[in-house]
Amino acid sequence: MANLEKLSREYGDIIWTGKKCILGLPISFTRYILTDSKLITKVGLLSIREDEIELYRVYDMSLLLPLGQRIVGCGTIKLLSKDSDTPAKELKSVKRPREAKRLIDDAVRIQRDKYYVRGRDMIGNSYPNDHDADGDGVYDCEEE
Repeated sequence: MANLEKLSREYGDIIWTGKKCILGLPISFTRYILTDSKLITKVGLLSIREDEIELYRVYDMSLLLPLGQRIVGCGTIKLLSKDSDTPAKELKSVKRPREAKRLIDDAVRIQRDKYYVRGRDMIGNSYPNDHDADGDGVYDCEEE
């Protein structure tokens, strides 16, 4: 509990924390911290590397449940984001992955609503013919 209080002082409002599990046991040096606005990954013991993703930039999530991880109650959550440093992030071998994914999904939805961001705002044009080369406001496929 003291460790969670220390993390709260360091990162703010923490929604969820998890560790990468090895054979179902949280004995690795990888920690995942979900705050109200960011997902932070801390890796290392002596030399620590931190990576964070702003939640409103996440546009897709998937859950991977391989047999070996399912046996010990773990799973991998894969996030795709419009973050230039980390376009794809995997939270490997976390305990209770469905619950963790639901918490991340709820936090992402709250942040996207806060900043009025939708998937189409980050992904770009979803149709290959939507191209306006001359900048007149009319798609080139409509001009033909």
